[in-house]
Amino acid sequence: MENAQVVRLLEAAHAAQRAGQGDKAAEHLEEVLRVAPDNPQALNSLGIRALTGNDGARAASLFERAIAADPKAPELWMNLAKAHRLLEDAAAERASLEGALAIDQRHFMANVRLAELHERGGDQANAAFRWSAVLQMAAGLDTSSPGLADLLAHAQTVVEENRRGLAEAVSGSLAGARGAIPADDRRRFDACMEMQLSGRRAYVNECHGLFFPFLPADEFFPRSHFPWMESIEAKTEAIAAELKDLLEKGGDGLVPYVAYPSGTPDSKWRELDHSERWSAYFLWHHGVRNEAACARCPETAAAIAALPLAEVPGRAPTAFFSLLHPHTRIPPHTGVTNTRTIIHLPLIVPEDCGFRVGGETRQWKVGEAFGFDDTIEHEAWNDSDELRAVLIFDVGNPHMSAAEHELLRAFYAAADASGHTPDRIEGL
Repeated sequence: MENAQVVRLLEAAHAAQRAGQGDKAAEHLEEVLRVAPDNPQALNSLGIRALTGNDGARAASLFERAIAADPKAPELWMNLAKAHRLLEDAAAERASLEGALAIDQRHFMANVRLAELHERGGDQANAAFRWSAVLQMAAGLDTSSPGLADLLAHAQTVVEENRRGLAEAVSGSLAGARGAIPADDRRRFDACMEMQLSGRRAYVNECHGLFFPFLPADEFFPRSHFPWMESIEAKTEAIAAELKDLLEKGGDGLVPYVAYPSGTPDSKWRELDHSERWSAYFLWHHGVRNEAACARCPETAAAIAALPLAEVPGRAPTAFFSLLHPHTRIPPHTGVTNTRTIIHLPLIVPEDCGFRVGGETRQWKVGEAFGFDDTIEHEAWNDSDELRAVLIFDVGNPHMSAAEHELLRAFYAAADASGHTPDRIEGL
């Protein structure tokens, strides 16, 4: 009998509220409490009415009674937090919001209100922590509404400001310790700090052919792995002279670097496919020495032949002049196998050129060689009005042992002899 009466009174209260009769609705709700003093629905509705009238103390009392009757309802905790915010009781507001989060850590508005509370109190670190949670949860929401878009923009600003502040503080504190360590020896630590403090992405190997497990996914290899590098750098002037002579006499032998068979579907390579904008002059190609090209550029060929090149019959080494024409960009891409290292020796480098591997961008400098793992996403650009030219060749991955390289060559030989591989598959 009592339950039926409560239901009738609640329905009457709702009907009165819909009709705009707020006082009448309140009378019905008060009657509910006379019959059932712990009814959370009536307590919550009266609490909301008190909030509307800026009576924070009464609202808080009503919401507390509602929570006592129904402690697992997060919205009751959220309403209690509103009442404490109205009363400017930050500690009680925080406790209420944490009550909601104790029920559901992914409660979106509880995280928003807690972030705002920390921000009002000048607690930037905890505000940024909560705003980060809000940004993560927003990934699954429709963010087209202006209000939500503005909220998330503010969240991003707070997170970035806190990250910059932390980065500045840490950089200052670590300056002495970092300065005492050579740049190559601290590359991994510096990358770690950039990921932690600046949001740098961690890139992994993406091989389109053979993947060799357990090798470090290093973007640019330290020079210490290549003690011979100075010897090829010392030949820069002679190598560049042979390239310039080749170009001045017509550039016979230059071919588009990207040349897909007819019928290949469109891809990111469409603009460069069969285009001279990215051209190559091959001295070695897939392990085969181009005798005519090497005779045309004898000093370059001799300098390359003296190096510990990647040796895989029918596959490596490859060595070529890479020509990137003005206002040309090579899109982000990854290579075939992480068992090799790609070496660049810059020969002609105008302004406004750049090269990115993973999270690190470098500017080519004439005569300064470097090695990188091309199975980590990389891209290049020439935004100048002049030609850019680089000598490119491959050597083995320095993290592999001589025995591993030898076994790999044996594998390729066995695979080719088996009759189960086509004439040539890139990377196999």
